[in-house]
Amino acid sequence: MRQPPQPQAPFSSHNAATRSLLNRLRYKHLHMLVALGSSQNLHRASLMLNMSQPAATRMLREIEEMFGCQLFDRLARGMRPTALGRELVKFAEATINGLDRCAEDLNARKLGGWGSLAIGTIMGAAPDLVMNAVAQLKASLPQLRVRIMGDTSDQVLHLLEQRRIDLAIARRGTISHRGYQFEALGNERLLVVVRRKHPLARRRKIGWEEVVHDWPWILQPHTSPARIALAEHLDSLSLSSPTDIIECSSVYSMQQLVQLTDALMLLPESTLRDYLRMGLVKALPLRLSVQMAPFGIVTRTNEPPSQEQARFIQLLHEQAARIQAPE
Repeated sequence: MRQPPQPQAPFSSHNAATRSLLNRLRYKHLHMLVALGSSQNLHRASLMLNMSQPAATRMLREIEEMFGCQLFDRLARGMRPTALGRELVKFAEATINGLDRCAEDLNARKLGGWGSLAIGTIMGAAPDLVMNAVAQLKASLPQLRVRIMGDTSDQVLHLLEQRRIDLAIARRGTISHRGYQFEALGNERLLVVVRRKHPLARRRKIGWEEVVHDWPWILQPHTSPARIALAEHLDSLSLSSPTDIIECSSVYSMQQLVQLTDALMLLPESTLRDYLRMGLVKALPLRLSVQMAPFGIVTRTNEPPSQEQARFIQLLHEQAARIQAPE
């Protein structure tokens, strides 16, 4: 009697190929991908890895043979990752950073600590909300190692993608990747400020056309939420964007520059609060009709938070509720 065919495990050949690839892929291969991704030059990558260039060439060939395709285009000067190469460089960065973070956490726990927590945050939310939550977290877990990184939403999301941080506080408008989830915490007002003795500091009425055409500006990069909000506001008034601009990604550098120039500066109110209180800058009577995207907590989808992460997220929500509560 003819026996019925036995059911095959779904994707068995695919799983076998994956296991074979992972068995051959080594930690040194990941480092090679990262080094080539950042340097885009085989000679510089070999120096970064402390190996000879012929050995680096052989290793790259070995990696490409594993994946069965070319991962880097060879150019006249250097090399450039292909589309698949870019994805593998991201994978290598995330894997290495994840292993480093795991080793750091285990070492801290072996020494009697409470592990580690790495946070990426935009500066707009940092002064009131994030720093208060960090202070409370450290008060209850004094042995927890806390690292705070980042500046703009783009930067902190890149750190999250690289697995260099556990969670991010960023703006929703910059999140497009399906691998992240967002919990809103709040929003804030944008202010236009100048140094204390600026000619405009005593004016009670100022028009947007005047400040755009007649005065220099200190602004964050084009992709920043504040810059986008300014562009949309000026567009609603049928005004062109300022042309006399110092572009700066560092909030602290911007606050130094505004003291040394006649430029107008646009930043979130929370970032400027201490400078306003000390009288170092003066807010001008200019209001934007466009708000920035709200900021909140960004975490990786389908990754349950650690005990420390969950406690920090709870403290963030408590701080946000306290800030937004009516006096």
